[in-house]
Amino acid sequence: MRDTINNLLKLIRIKQWIKNLFIFAPLIFANQFLNHEAIFQSIIAFFIFSLAASIVYIINDIYDIESDREHPKKSISRPLASGALSNKHAYFMLAFLFTLVLASLSQMLSLIPIILIYIIQNLIYSKFLKHQPVLDIFSISFGFVLRVYAGTIAIEVPLSNWMFITALSLALFLASMKRKSELETQGTSARKVLKKYNKSLINKFAEISSSSTLVFYSLYILSEQPKMVITIPLVLFGLFRYWYISTLKSGTESPTDALLEDKQLLLVVALWVTLVVLVLMGTI
Repeated sequence: MRDTINNLLKLIRIKQWIKNLFIFAPLIFANQFLNHEAIFQSIIAFFIFSLAASIVYIINDIYDIESDREHPKKSISRPLASGALSNKHAYFMLAFLFTLVLASLSQMLSLIPIILIYIIQNLIYSKFLKHQPVLDIFSISFGFVLRVYAGTIAIEVPLSNWMFITALSLALFLASMKRKSELETQGTSARKVLKKYNKSLINKFAEISSSSTLVFYSLYILSEQPKMVITIPLVLFGLFRYWYISTLKSGTESPTDALLEDKQLLLVVALWVTLVVLVLMGTI
């Protein structure tokens, strides 16, 4: 029974919910982080998006079960591919999660279009876009932008142009680095689309997107929040550190694993959040 529960938790990939922290970005930058109602609404949005993400993960695992069984890592780590769970378990979890999402959306009807777009976009990604070079990277990045947009809807603030372009650039960097790590650690066997890339091209994608992230974030700071200039070195260090651990230290394919397993990266993110909050509060 305990093994079944543990495998069900692996199936819904709770660890990957950390990506949904993008939802809280508008809460911070709209200076609503002391507003109890805004905090509560953001938490609801985070919960809904996390459930929707788990639905997508399960659907992907069902769809990719045969290819995952031939993958050196996924054949062991994915419960369906390894045989630790049956498809019946997966369908049960899908029904359960859909029920939770519908019940939760009744408390935030404005989020329904975003969740539908997110699920549909990911289904298209699983069947088609993940095999298309460049489109696969932009499709992954679009999911992060949707998370930020969901955060603005939750607290009823507009999505600023600066936040949109910075979030998109950062998401493109993370997606590019994921492909880069896959290509370096597993070659073209990791996924079909990698046969259409090479290391030089992926490096250029990562360089462009990381530079864009830094430039757009810095322009936002200098034009809108000059006191937050002290956070720019932290962003620069974070980009450097993530590139380092993705390339040399562990060769990790997942931004989530990189954040949770690297103390320096985790510390710099915590420091960045702390400084941003203190500046917006007027403490600094």
